[in-house]
Amino acid sequence: MHILMVLTSHDRLGASKEKTGFWLEEFASPYYVFRDAGIKVTLASPRGGQPPLDPKSDSPDFQTAATERFKADKYAQKQLANTLPLAQVRADDYDAVFYPGGHGPLWDLAHSSYSINLIKSFLNQDKPISFVCHAPAALMNVHDKNGQPVVDNRTVTAFSNSEEDAVGLTDIVPFLLEDGLKARGGRFVKAQDWTENCCVDGLLITGQNPQSSEATARALLHTLKQAA
Repeated sequence: MHILMVLTSHDRLGASKEKTGFWLEEFASPYYVFRDAGIKVTLASPRGGQPPLDPKSDSPDFQTAATERFKADKYAQKQLANTLPLAQVRADDYDAVFYPGGHGPLWDLAHSSYSINLIKSFLNQDKPISFVCHAPAALMNVHDKNGQPVVDNRTVTAFSNSEEDAVGLTDIVPFLLEDGLKARGGRFVKAQDWTENCCVDGLLITGQNPQSSEATARALLHTLKQAA
């Protein structure tokens, strides 16, 4: 079994001077869920190489057993520093894909033609796709064979409007995920802010926030086992 994890390469919050990137826990927790299950994990990003880490996610308040494990794991650190460029990645080589969040995907993965085509390829091959927190931004411009948004009439979740407001970035982000997914026909399911919420609709798996990253990864594993 082989899972691809796709991280953002974007490091700035819009026109502000604040840094962003991927959220550490949303990478580390699923990464070790997969590794501990004996699954091979390959990492990729639009630009390849070291993806930018959102510095806020590295603050003491957001550390977990998984993030601490990552900081002591030289192999994982080397792997993260050498992600494959998305242009070199093919869905044929993997059994599933998982996208960690962080605000970065709102700017790059939402519009990356490589990411869009990759997601289409996974779905066309009946392979599961999974996203947590802000990573469902990568679904915004993905359409099915009939030209319909891939989230149309599908149960989905993502970082909610109220959570975005709580972190003070409503006026900074290029779009609100909850609104964007609903506008594309998604049946958006929201749990209380900062509580675990994972939605599974066939091969599409989404998680609402950092609190949902492990559950989303485990849901992906369950979907893979059912398909085996």
